[in-house]
Amino acid sequence: MTTANPPDAFLLVSFGGPEAPDEVIPFLERVTAGRGIPRERLELVGKHYFDQGGVSPINGLCRTLLADLSTAFEQAGVELPLYWGNRNSAPFLDDTVAKMHADGVKHAVAFVTSAYSSYSGCRQYRENIASAVGLLGEAGPTIDKLRVFFNHPGFIDPLVTGVSNAVLGLDPARTHVFFTAHSIPSASAATCDYEEQITNAAGLVAQRVSSAQLEMPAWSVVWQSRSGPPTMPWLEPDICESISSVNRSDIDQIVVVPIGFISDHMEVLQDLDIDAAAAAHAAGLGFTRVGTSGSDQRFVDMVVELVQEQVSGAVPVSLGALGLVPTQCSATCCPAVRVERRR
Repeated sequence: MTTANPPDAFLLVSFGGPEAPDEVIPFLERVTAGRGIPRERLELVGKHYFDQGGVSPINGLCRTLLADLSTAFEQAGVELPLYWGNRNSAPFLDDTVAKMHADGVKHAVAFVTSAYSSYSGCRQYRENIASAVGLLGEAGPTIDKLRVFFNHPGFIDPLVTGVSNAVLGLDPARTHVFFTAHSIPSASAATCDYEEQITNAAGLVAQRVSSAQLEMPAWSVVWQSRSGPPTMPWLEPDICESISSVNRSDIDQIVVVPIGFISDHMEVLQDLDIDAAAAAHAAGLGFTRVGTSGSDQRFVDMVVELVQEQVSGAVPVSLGALGLVPTQCSATCCPAVRVERRR
């Protein structure tokens, strides 16, 4: 059924990224605010962006997604204006929410470019949205984050196609598939469903590849892009270490699936296409990297379906044993890790 206060706008919320060399360090300062990271360390990390001309792909990918959604909304009869706000770069979320308020928006649904439950991938975005609305006082719009979608066929099936194409022609007995996602602190993983959801999504992809009458090679879940102090435990094993430890007498081809990401942004390009590929080359292994889901029409259609769950009461769709996730998470889910600083 429809809600008493139906949505009147759609908001895309993403991480953001620099789009010129002079934006790189300010962007990294916003990302790491409050962590006391020295500028020389930021400049070292910034080299990855400078090597790409100072431009992160993520904003361009968001623009493409918005354009695709505009067409898909029109075709589906979803009459909602589309807005876009970032956590760490222009267009900033605070400015976008203020624009929505000025345009008369009362109740928006927000799609966040993260498929999973965790502090940084879900709760922090909800906090960002609440903060942006709070700046407007009681007159600010209501903004409801759409549910996570790690087990939605519109997210899973493009990866099934990618893995199927990647393993076709390879000897499954001599191939290993690595499903990779952004590592998080072990303390964070203990208070959310992130690790379980990643493993569930990987299993869904593997199962559906096998269902397509292909022999799915052996597979495992690994992690990438860890940061923070080395004394803090994070989810392991690391993808590059895992590639380096592959037994060459048994395996000569690896396939890497960035299941933790929806688009080929900087961490995919740097940590997989450069670092993981180099590790595979050094180990004498063939390397194939599967594309992400976000550029696939099935993914775009999924976003429309998530919106229709809120606009018209469409029946939610999901795959696998975990079933559906709540439309709205609790206010206390996925707490941030508290780091004790030494004095």
